[in-house]
Amino acid sequence: MKLSKLFGTTLRDVPANIDAVSQQLLLRAGYVRQISAGIFAYLPLGYRALKKIEGMIRQEIDALGGQEMSMPVVQPAELWQKSGRWTAIDDELLRFKDRKDHDMVLAMTHEEVVTELTRSEIASYRQLPQLIYQFQTKFRDEARPRAGLIRVREFVMKDSYSLDIDEAGMRLQYEAHLHAYQRIFERCGLPVLAVDSDSGMMGGQQAHEFMYLTDIGEDTLFVCDGCSYAANKEAARFRKPPFTLHIDTSDTPDTSDTSPHTSDTNPTPAIEKVATPDTPTIAALAQLLNIDARQTAKVVFFTGEFANAPSKLIMAVVRGDHDCNAVVVKNLVNARSVRAATIDEIEAAGAVAGYASPIGLNRSKALVVVDNLIPLEAGLVAGANERGMHLLNVLYGRDYEADHTGNLAAAFEGAPCDVCGQPLRMVRGVEVGNIFQLGMRYSTALGAMFADERGQLQPVVMGSYGIGLGRVLACVAEAHHDDKGLCWPMAVAPFQVMLVSLAKSAETKAAAEQVYASLRAADIEVLLDDRDISPGVKFGDADLIGLPVRLTVSERSLKQGGVELKLRQAAGVEVVSLDQITSRVMETIAAN
Repeated sequence: MKLSKLFGTTLRDVPANIDAVSQQLLLRAGYVRQISAGIFAYLPLGYRALKKIEGMIRQEIDALGGQEMSMPVVQPAELWQKSGRWTAIDDELLRFKDRKDHDMVLAMTHEEVVTELTRSEIASYRQLPQLIYQFQTKFRDEARPRAGLIRVREFVMKDSYSLDIDEAGMRLQYEAHLHAYQRIFERCGLPVLAVDSDSGMMGGQQAHEFMYLTDIGEDTLFVCDGCSYAANKEAARFRKPPFTLHIDTSDTPDTSDTSPHTSDTNPTPAIEKVATPDTPTIAALAQLLNIDARQTAKVVFFTGEFANAPSKLIMAVVRGDHDCNAVVVKNLVNARSVRAATIDEIEAAGAVAGYASPIGLNRSKALVVVDNLIPLEAGLVAGANERGMHLLNVLYGRDYEADHTGNLAAAFEGAPCDVCGQPLRMVRGVEVGNIFQLGMRYSTALGAMFADERGQLQPVVMGSYGIGLGRVLACVAEAHHDDKGLCWPMAVAPFQVMLVSLAKSAETKAAAEQVYASLRAADIEVLLDDRDISPGVKFGDADLIGLPVRLTVSERSLKQGGVELKLRQAAGVEVVSLDQITSRVMETIAAN
């Protein structure tokens, strides 16, 4: 390819109001152009790099036995209604009506369609296991697209789907994808971390995300340097030893005192109401009563929106020294979404903000969810649902019970690792891939069944595995650049070689064309800069575009014995004879 004919130009100036380095460089180097918020066009350079990533992914998924296919972007709402995601997903799912007034969606993922195809194509256990995949456009109506290709509305994803007769088979394909993903990202030159994650809108039993760690990342992660534990903040777990361990002594007479801090060997005394004026916060309450925040119960209120039920107040209870993980709350109650409750909503359930607890709450108007540490505590100070009043010695199981319990407490910097106890470190990252154990969530809902060896119908056990190609490209750009421009790894670079012609004479121009033809004949991907512009601009653009190898043909190089060869990130220049340049470039490509 000759640069004079290339569709797309480099930009001298950094575009305004762009913070992500990858977005700046991909725009300046002529790889992408923004069409509207979160919607980008890939120019030839960008598209070639994207296809390189696609090729590596295809090789790895084919090696797992994957069969490539294509599924539609426009899908009937009926499938999403059967799965429950028509109402479970908010405005990110773009819904519309066709000319016949049928409800349709612009797909953000393809679980529903692949399950419908499984229903029609799989009838017997003899047809399983299967692995199918595609590269397809998705649309997610993001409220706030940002950082160029990092968070977009339209994107290309590789999504693969495993189909098995049982969970053991699904787990085998899940593990195979986990290792294949690690190979894919390694081949792309992208360091990633596989972290435990919440399954979110996908549903299912287990999930991992593959994260590129960077300060521009939107995801908060917790990692342990002691044992390599890593998890997304929604799924992160940490050790939560009880402050005052509750021991069930229901047959022992109540002989303890009424102080808030109860001994492990004594039963928790009865509730006692105490005046606590001007203590709407845990800090103020602990100071007034001269107790540790770990001896208190913190209440956080949400309003949950449900797919097939009216909205409802949710009271979440965690220990006073912890914060609440809203994602876990949402999943526990199976809500479509949760938001902070209003004062009116709180008061309608008989609760008083700042002085609330499940005791005295109108349970018909609220759900109570409790962190799984609370039942282990020997008695906590909790609100009395009366302004300026709290209750001492509130004991879970005796004084109230929850509708749901779970790991509500949110991880924090320095929290003890749930595996080894070492402090967790908080970092940020960009999710470039994910894998989900879907189980029977979709096959049951959409009727994807197979006949087992006894002729009994069973739901297909499924897994789902995605990689966002544009995000991978952006993250590789984030990981491989310097102050002059992009520095692509050989496997991702749109061309392997930038051939810069500085010819002033017909003889030098002919030499450059000779090198160009020789490289192409050897199937080396070469971009020839044949433009009639200054050497400084050519070298500047070569660095900006960031191809791994730069060759320069000039009157000076020919006098020195041939062609200058320089690696993008190396300082030195090597002069190679014209008759040896092709073989030398091939050696360089193989070594990089």
